[in-house]
Amino acid sequence: MSSETRLRVERDGAVARVTLARPEVRNAFDDVLIAELIRALEELRDQANADPDRAPRAMVLTGEGTAFCAGADANWMRRSVTYTREENEADARRMAGMLRSLDELPVPTIARVNGACLGGGMGLIGCCDVVVAAEAADFGFTETRLGIAPAVISSFVLPKIGAAAARRYFLTAEIFKAPVAREIGLVHEVVPPEGLDEAINRVVRALSGCGPRAVMAAKRLIRENLALTRDQAIENSVRIISGLRTSPEGQEGLGAFLGKRAPAWKS
Repeated sequence: MSSETRLRVERDGAVARVTLARPEVRNAFDDVLIAELIRALEELRDQANADPDRAPRAMVLTGEGTAFCAGADANWMRRSVTYTREENEADARRMAGMLRSLDELPVPTIARVNGACLGGGMGLIGCCDVVVAAEAADFGFTETRLGIAPAVISSFVLPKIGAAAARRYFLTAEIFKAPVAREIGLVHEVVPPEGLDEAINRVVRALSGCGPRAVMAAKRLIRENLALTRDQAIENSVRIISGLRTSPEGQEGLGAFLGKRAPAWKS
């Protein structure tokens, strides 16, 4: 994977580490960073679809310096003031496309929230499968302070926090701490700053003990079934489990369990 201007992408064993590398602006978004994230996510998606056994078992997303992502870059916002409605729609659609790529990435995603996570940064963690945050990190849907709304990120955040939390925090733009983010469903684990990497490593070890194709299927199952009617979700579940049970990985996993041995992906 190549190094990008505003993004650092590195392979570390079973993990792809993606770092927002704009510490001078607290890793804020602009159109260039969004484009680079789209390219990095496309590359990871293609690797996972081509060969799940060789693809990263997890992607860890974090920010360089003291912030995770402080939302939109001031210069980018300044330019957007002059955009027409059509240009604004195209701009928002690119952001939505990036978030959708992250949300639907076959590789499990872990957000390492090392500091402030505001505005668009909340969209990033809304798309990640596991979110671990430093206890002092600040969170906030700050858009209404600027006379706008957390519109683009809402499709990815609402399934996690629900209407009750959104009715308060979308409207008030309050800043809140990691324990509140955990309480409303945005964050899974809150740790001291020095415990971030160990917590991340624990999640990676858990993922590495599971069948890579099974993990990909489980991630897809959640997304698909939430969008289906009850009857459709049941049928989808039946189809997926029957395919997994008869797949080489499913046969290997069940055989290893019955034979009291480690499956091939752990050897």
